[in-house]
Amino acid sequence: MENTTPESGGLRAAESRSRELEERIAAEPGAFRILTGDRPTGPLHLGHYFGTLANRVRLQRAGVELFVLVADYQVLTDRDAADRLDEHAEGLVADYLAAGIDPSTATIFRHSAVPALNQLMLPFLSLVSIAELNRNPTVKDEIAASRQASVSGLMFTYPVHQAADILFCKANLVPVGKDQLPHQEITRTIARRFNERYAPVFPVPDALLSAAPSLLGTDGQKMSKSRGNAIALSAGPDETARLIRRAVTDDDRRITYAPGTRPQVSTLVQIAALCQDRDPHAVAAEIGDGGAAALKKVVADSVNEFLRPIRARRAELTADRTHLRRVLAEGEERANAIADRTLEEVRTAMAS
Repeated sequence: MENTTPESGGLRAAESRSRELEERIAAEPGAFRILTGDRPTGPLHLGHYFGTLANRVRLQRAGVELFVLVADYQVLTDRDAADRLDEHAEGLVADYLAAGIDPSTATIFRHSAVPALNQLMLPFLSLVSIAELNRNPTVKDEIAASRQASVSGLMFTYPVHQAADILFCKANLVPVGKDQLPHQEITRTIARRFNERYAPVFPVPDALLSAAPSLLGTDGQKMSKSRGNAIALSAGPDETARLIRRAVTDDDRRITYAPGTRPQVSTLVQIAALCQDRDPHAVAAEIGDGGAAALKKVVADSVNEFLRPIRARRAELTADRTHLRRVLAEGEERANAIADRTLEEVRTAMAS
């Protein structure tokens, strides 16, 4: 029987809307402004590249205006302390540029460098109830996975901070995975309520669902920087081969692409296929009865060849930290000018 829960209905609506948005982007890319970003907790990995980075580059090259947030304040949502933030922030910028993001048209900035953005949290918090935040399934999942003994207020209000990220620059499009739809709905709610209560200041941003793959890590769990199961974009060829040799597979020597029944093997096949820009079934058939050893060699060779130009570019970038800092400084100057204007609009609307 077809699943007809409200959640599934919302997902189907979001998928349909995303197809419409892709058609509009192709016809009029300049009508869209995107906000996206990452927490600076370490180097980005293959899951980030195929999940978000490649899509950001695609949209920017299509002509969409791109804002990329280095979410340094949000590192504190599930950690007692934020270590090596400057180093990690510069590393993110290097990953972005090496992957193809153009800083001459993208605005790359840090939370901590844009005070007016963070001030928007105060009026935004008045527009949502504790009950609405408490039943957000994404927050519940993040709390459950948190390494903290207790939940901080920042963790609880994370969706409101995210709304400030999106709305400060009046982004009207936010690329998300389906698990982020509840966060995005809170942003839409805040925008609508502010406009109705005070004045029409904010667009109501759309979620753009991507067909990005969900890649498992080398241990068969979700690929994550914190789990130590990810292949960093900055990893060298030898380290990459070593990580892939340790990857979890199964006892069936015949290599097939069957995500439902063989998730670990299928993720490895999928990684090779993505790097080769081929169909995963064809990659699996080519390996055939070669077993796990042959599969892992194909994956390692494919990843290393795919990442070779990205790594070379990243090495050039990290050798010139002054350039990375300049990219952040220029992006933060643009972001501050926009945030200051938006905050002034908010103050005027609330005072009238």
